[in-house]
Amino acid sequence: MDGMKAITIPEFGSADVLRLDEVELPEPGPGQVSIDVAYAGANFAEILYRQGVVDVPLPFVPGIEVSGRVRALGPGVEGLRVGQSVAALTIVDSGGYAEVVTTSADLVAPLDGYDLGLGIAAALPSNSTTAFLVLDRVARIEPGESVLVHAAAGGVGSQLGQAARSLGAGRVVGTVGSSAKIETAKAFGYDEVVLREQVAEAGRFDVVVDMVGGTARRASLDLLAPMGRMVVMGNASGAEDVGISADELWFTNKTVSGFNLAAFSAAFPAEAGRALNRAVAAAASGELRVQVESLRLEQAAQAHRRIESGRTTGKLVLEVERI
Repeated sequence: MDGMKAITIPEFGSADVLRLDEVELPEPGPGQVSIDVAYAGANFAEILYRQGVVDVPLPFVPGIEVSGRVRALGPGVEGLRVGQSVAALTIVDSGGYAEVVTTSADLVAPLDGYDLGLGIAAALPSNSTTAFLVLDRVARIEPGESVLVHAAAGGVGSQLGQAARSLGAGRVVGTVGSSAKIETAKAFGYDEVVLREQVAEAGRFDVVVDMVGGTARRASLDLLAPMGRMVVMGNASGAEDVGISADELWFTNKTVSGFNLAAFSAAFPAEAGRALNRAVAAAASGELRVQVESLRLEQAAQAHRRIESGRTTGKLVLEVERI
């Protein structure tokens, strides 16, 4: 089988383990497409793969989202064509840090008719899709409700504030880990941005989205209004799990839900694909703004270090097509 270039995780560890390798070229199976990758998004999820937090077979090619052009169609695929520009979720089997990737046709969004560059398109499948699914499908946000989002200046946080506004939220507040990120977060649709340690002073909320964990998670539960919903979708702090009493939820009329895009996309690919198409349309219309910085694929380790440092804002993508 022909080969291609890809970033691999040959062993679990720090960003230094990432390696540019020659691997087998994948072919699409039934219901799948293969994509010539232009850009691959860089995400915290790929760091978890690299660290061994998520048990994956080694060597492993990370990469949960891409943009590019359809290379080939597997049996039974309709509605897509070879050469078509697309954005795609590759989160179920990963593999986006490569020249070619395969994924379910349900998880592919055509870019036809949209004035949307491939660099920006690669930043949408994970974070922007997640933002709409978390707020609409999981939290079931109602017009006028108040929303609190942790890590508001990050990749998914930057999208959640804007999606909340798009879905009719009233007050939208974000938290950040440092004062240097406050102005950046404010540009992403937030009415207010506060330091995370000051969140107790922010008031009550109908919806809280927490991808930080630790003390932020406990504080978030305390900030929920009656009938409030907290959605847990990460633990970027690396803190110990926070125990939540079912009796407390019962007595206070509160709800805690979890959301994992990989598991959701595997179980409900068509619904994930519809949310991706919605995100693409929102970005193309200007309803969603995405701040993107591009690095080369061989700089994947640098991208991981920057994400792990907690100092990034917006989205990092890796340019693949001109390796």
